[in-house]
Amino acid sequence: MAGGAPSRARWNKMAAEKSISTPLLDAIATPRELRDLPRDKLPQLAEELRQEVIHAASETGGHFGAGLGVVELTVALHYVFDTPRDKLIWDVSHQAYPHKILTGRRGRIRTIRRSGGLYGFTKRTESDYDPFGAGHSSTSISAALGMATARDLAGRDENIISVIGDGSMSAGMAYEAMNHAGATDKRMIVILNDNGMSISPAVGALTNYLSWLVSSRPFLTLRDIAKSVASKFPRQLRDAAARADEYARGMVLGGTLFEELGFYYVGPIDGHDLNTLVPILENVRDAKDMGPVLVHVVTEKGKGHPFAADHPEKYHAVAPFDIKTGESKAAKSNTPSYTSVFAQALIREARRDEKIVAITAAMPSGTGLDKFEEHFPERMFDVGIAEQHAVTFAAGMAAEGYKPYAAIYSTFLQRGFDQVVHDVALQKLPVRFAIDRAGLVGNDGATHAGTFDITALSCLPGMVLMAAADEAELVHMVATAAAYDEGPIAFRYPRGAGAGVEIPEDGQLLDIGRGRIIREGSRVAILSLGARLGEALKAASELEKHGVSATVADARFAKPLDTELVERLAREHEVLITIEEGAQGGFGAHVLEHLARIDALRGGALVRPMTVPDRFIAHGSMREQYEDAGLTARHIVAEAFSALGLDAQKAAPLAAAKP
Repeated sequence: MAGGAPSRARWNKMAAEKSISTPLLDAIATPRELRDLPRDKLPQLAEELRQEVIHAASETGGHFGAGLGVVELTVALHYVFDTPRDKLIWDVSHQAYPHKILTGRRGRIRTIRRSGGLYGFTKRTESDYDPFGAGHSSTSISAALGMATARDLAGRDENIISVIGDGSMSAGMAYEAMNHAGATDKRMIVILNDNGMSISPAVGALTNYLSWLVSSRPFLTLRDIAKSVASKFPRQLRDAAARADEYARGMVLGGTLFEELGFYYVGPIDGHDLNTLVPILENVRDAKDMGPVLVHVVTEKGKGHPFAADHPEKYHAVAPFDIKTGESKAAKSNTPSYTSVFAQALIREARRDEKIVAITAAMPSGTGLDKFEEHFPERMFDVGIAEQHAVTFAAGMAAEGYKPYAAIYSTFLQRGFDQVVHDVALQKLPVRFAIDRAGLVGNDGATHAGTFDITALSCLPGMVLMAAADEAELVHMVATAAAYDEGPIAFRYPRGAGAGVEIPEDGQLLDIGRGRIIREGSRVAILSLGARLGEALKAASELEKHGVSATVADARFAKPLDTELVERLAREHEVLITIEEGAQGGFGAHVLEHLARIDALRGGALVRPMTVPDRFIAHGSMREQYEDAGLTARHIVAEAFSALGLDAQKAAPLAAAKP
């Protein structure tokens, strides 16, 4: 499972071609070789590893800053712990590029996030060193506790380590897991990677020494003796002694919160000082009688990055770049992105209506709400990585007469589905959901695909769900949502650049539940929901070349369904094809259900739904993913010919023979 590692000679050749010297890294195929190194060689290895990450990212792009920030931590963890026997879980795992390089995947690191290449996150099927897959945040402690519990039930003794960032600690799931872990007193280790200075700024020689001291066996022995003596005290004195121990260490080092949750806190530690990291991790590893431990490590995100400006958003995720200048190699599009079109449309609506507010869950730049904040700083709310809270927070504002736009990626809105049902839909509160990254999203792969929101939301009573076919439609949907106060309303739009249509200055109000005919034909009807409309039009043109006349319609709404349009298309054409950028059970299923209810299917209506197939689509470019999913123009053409009982070679002469 950890295959793909090239020979040492090939690594040397690769290093020479890249004009970087990595003699120590070249000698390491797996962490077993790493653990054979003298400890004083680890800083040099870390520097070589950092250069390898930088050079690889310059060719492939991808998540960049987080990995650079944990280079030393990655080296220390694999040096101290017996991976893969000891389980190392990376929260989110976008910081796992150094981990992949050290665990037999260096030879494929320049394939990362490309079709057929390494996945951009940890993946169980990719390597034995990836015990748990991730892509969404704040799951590592829960997974680690589950593994620790299974270990104890099986009578084993391996270490279970999770690495979680301070951003991920803003999500409630992390605290739910810590509360459970503290209550069960399972032996497990949580590494808190604090790269935002948001928890404690106290880093330096003194705190490093104190962290080593409180993690060491002499200190733990003294502490156990003190506990043993204290156990003879009356209950009140015993409780007071325990609190004094916790708060004394908390006041010196920080960490009282974690102690209250039942964790033994060690830190903060300089996460780039291997001379400190290694002995502290060894102390924690060897303290077999301890329960859950939290080691607080402070790092610098993007450490060693080649970019001139110190802008974290610039190196969090990057396109391929010039290693010397730091300039991006990505082709620049003259077409604005859907995200920027949404942001500008919302700003225009907010100028007209002071009740409009915007909410995001730790993605202000990703959703475009950083631009909204520049104009309305008091009306933009970033709640952190807390989608559940974001949804109910929006519901509370809607209950008080405001018009909240909750801008959340489709893949992340999944995490707040219960709140959408219980706190929004059930109460008919007019929360506006701006669902970015709808459909397949390219190199981030299956963990980030936005393919389930149509199915999930269109089953909710009272929900209005729109899908933008292009950027002009998106502007209209932002305006329509602003004017709609009868209940929840959502609009979805894809990742990346728009279709290149003219963008209106002001959005028009759409008739709720009404689609539109784009092109009239006679034999085949193609009913598109969302941004596959362009492919539907290409398919119609191709069908026309083969003598098959096709109508193309834009549904606009998944719910309420335009039943009049659906019935007309089914009645007036030999075959009706629906197409959507979503999973089975969504728009096409609702079309079929309606036609079945009115007995149209018994009357001979032929319906072919085209959806994302019932499997997770592997990472690659968006073009490659839609090809894999069978949702391109050529697939629509093939579906039409299949339904008509024709093939493309026979269709043209057949059409020519018609009067």
